[in-house]
Amino acid sequence: MMKYWEMFKEENEAVKERHELALERIGQFKTEETVAEPYRSYFRKAAEFIMLAEKVYGMQERGELEALSLDEAKKLNIKLYEDVLPGNYEESFCNPAFAVAALGRDFGQYLAFLLTEIRGMIVYAYESRLTDMTILEEVLIEVYNLFESEEPELKEVKEVLYYFVSDYCDVMLTYRVRETLDPSLDFAKSIIMDSDLTDLRYLYRFGEYISDSELKIAAFLNSLPEETVRKMADTYTEGIRKGFVASGRSYKSKKTVQIRYHIGFERMIRMAVENFRKLGLEPVISRAAVGTVNRAAARTNGYHGTPANRQYDYDHRYDNAIYMDKAFKERKLSVLKVAYEECRTLAKAYAGPAVLETFGEEGFTPENKKEAFALSEKQEKLLLSYSNESMQIADAYVPGMETSFTIIAFPLPEIGDNFEKIFEETIRINTLDYELYRDIQQCIIDALDQADHVMVYGMGENRTKLKVALRRLKNPAKETNFENCVADVNIPVGEVFTSPVLEKTTGTLFVGQVYLNGLNYENLEIRFKDGMVESYTCTNFKDEAENKKYIRDNVLKHHDTLPLGEFAIGTNTTAYRMARDYQIADKLPILIAEKTGPHFAVGDTCYSHEEDNISYNPDGKAIVARENSVSAQRKESVEKAYLNCHTDITIPYDELDKITVIRKDGSTEDIIADGKFVLAGTEQLNE
Repeated sequence: MMKYWEMFKEENEAVKERHELALERIGQFKTEETVAEPYRSYFRKAAEFIMLAEKVYGMQERGELEALSLDEAKKLNIKLYEDVLPGNYEESFCNPAFAVAALGRDFGQYLAFLLTEIRGMIVYAYESRLTDMTILEEVLIEVYNLFESEEPELKEVKEVLYYFVSDYCDVMLTYRVRETLDPSLDFAKSIIMDSDLTDLRYLYRFGEYISDSELKIAAFLNSLPEETVRKMADTYTEGIRKGFVASGRSYKSKKTVQIRYHIGFERMIRMAVENFRKLGLEPVISRAAVGTVNRAAARTNGYHGTPANRQYDYDHRYDNAIYMDKAFKERKLSVLKVAYEECRTLAKAYAGPAVLETFGEEGFTPENKKEAFALSEKQEKLLLSYSNESMQIADAYVPGMETSFTIIAFPLPEIGDNFEKIFEETIRINTLDYELYRDIQQCIIDALDQADHVMVYGMGENRTKLKVALRRLKNPAKETNFENCVADVNIPVGEVFTSPVLEKTTGTLFVGQVYLNGLNYENLEIRFKDGMVESYTCTNFKDEAENKKYIRDNVLKHHDTLPLGEFAIGTNTTAYRMARDYQIADKLPILIAEKTGPHFAVGDTCYSHEEDNISYNPDGKAIVARENSVSAQRKESVEKAYLNCHTDITIPYDELDKITVIRKDGSTEDIIADGKFVLAGTEQLNE
């Protein structure tokens, strides 16, 4: 197969003259004094970084990166990322707080944004994408020119940055769509398939930040027996096939599958590539998005390493505040549609994503910096509108009803001294006997299907008291409200879930501590009225307004309210026991955590965009609770039906008092009492 960088030779040749002129001009920054301080220091720092990225580009072109020793590769990696690493970031121009202090309020934020965009050149240098490098060099020169002789007007700088994003949206977004669908873009895949994975130098060829975690997990996987890694890969890849089987669809017309994973798991991923090829699916392996146009706050879509600095990422999560207006939103939607149209054949062949998540890293409580960009209320609404409309465009070319997915998780070495034991336990959890759980979960579903509503009560300091209303079944012999989740695509096994009836779903959801999308929440409390979020708070910050903004930005995703999109009961007490034995409950990913207690999702239902696709449980009953009164608006007003977010919040068993079925006649039956399963047929879960 053609090597990735060979595909760019013609494009690179076309931009060569522009690139040489830009590079020559930037090289003059280090001796010129036409820009006054403090801005001169900023531009020289930016120029210094660009020269380093250019050096990497040259080494890639000459094949020198592969020849570096392990020590040389590590030193280069640190050099590329040192500016934003903890310890250095406090005095980095990428840090909005430092940039504002050093360069002033007017320009500090905007110049921090520009340098953050320029740091994307690391990726472009490794991937030999000279056009992208040249674009960034030219915008730096344009801004530099504004500062020569005298300080410019702020509006002039804003205008340059706005049109940089707007003018080149068609380059950046179009390529992003293609790289998530086109298996011939094989930069990462060729590293995975062609490298000697016992020689850990290969890790540095991706261009991502490589921490001790990536080195340790790669070395650990190399130490495992072949059959163990094969078992991991088989469980992972079977999910895609099982997903199609469970939905009664065939994948035979599909030709590609997208692999998303954490760097360090290449030995397993190589086997997964081989497995998918046997199924007739060629993997697409694209990196997590780089650049403001394609990045999304709190979402990682692609392969990635450990973040160099999570606070750095958090500080720049709303950099789109610089350019998000109605004109840009419409331009981006127009570009997106054209991009999908150009990739129409690739989109039709796409089977879905195969996701490998990781867990174990230290929890992160961010600092909310006043100097970082924040979206205005008008911009929040524009962004939500874009999310809805872009989902409709994507669904038109890659219909959710025609794809499947799979998702699995493994621990990282940061989880502690018991890493190897926890890893072994996680493999066991991911391969539990699904038939045993299927039958136990059916007992729970049979009881729940008799309910008018369910009451959930917290224990001790947990203030949960929530009434969850359920749909009335018209034909209980053939219909059910709850899906019996048996780890076909959503691994591991262990939950039953439904879309609640919003009307009459009322009460309080409380969790003492929970990590959602990597962010820590203390004493998270959400109140619902008729299934919609009525109020919310936490105790992360002293200022109550800051607590509310933290939740609104990161849980409600800028919505004024969200529906209760899912109610589920997790049954994987094996995972719960592991979490308690090793004291890692706060480090479990939601994929596993949601199986260790009842959980509630705010946002879209689990059947978002697939409400009209009938699915069945193993007992043959049709799952009828696939929508609620919000998603039911999809045929008249799609923008009101979908929120494009779904955040699971789990109450662990030891904070749980009861889950009680309340029937229409007033009779009751407990599923859980005093934090243990008491329903007949579920006794094994307590073992």
